[in-house]
Amino acid sequence: MKNKIYLGLLIIAFIFQGSFIRVEAKEFDYKSPEFKAVAQQFACTCGCGQDHYECDPNTCNLTTDFKKDLVEMMNKGWDKDKIREYYVNIYGEEILTSPEKSGFSLTAWVLPFVVIGVAGVAVLILIRKWVKKKGTEETVNEYETTEDEVEGEILSSMIDEERKKYL
Repeated sequence: MKNKIYLGLLIIAFIFQGSFIRVEAKEFDYKSPEFKAVAQQFACTCGCGQDHYECDPNTCNLTTDFKKDLVEMMNKGWDKDKIREYYVNIYGEEILTSPEKSGFSLTAWVLPFVVIGVAGVAVLILIRKWVKKKGTEETVNEYETTEDEVEGEILSSMIDEERKKYL
């Protein structure tokens, strides 16, 4: 009895397996978000300065062919990294809209922040020197003015004494 039930369940599972396990091949087109993610990582070589997703296909026949190739590759099952590797092997890193974050290209990511940090520290040190210099000048001036006052009083008292002698 149990064997018949198991056999029946196995037959039912076999019959309905298509509905349980459904694998669909997704078709990509120019408007799919996956295509956008792939196309935005490549710079157009026509000189417009845009990526292939943003480049106008009405004025650039290079981007039209490039987009067709991308869609074909994606429909064949190529993923974003494999497509990126393929085009970097053909054109080099110049085709990428942003440099890779490894090796010497890491300098392009880190250097701007290092320069801004060093410039900020330099400006801070310069401002502190100016403030310190200004503070010492005021202190010296205050000391000189009190010293001048004392000397002025001594000089005026000496002049008064000399006047009293002769007058």
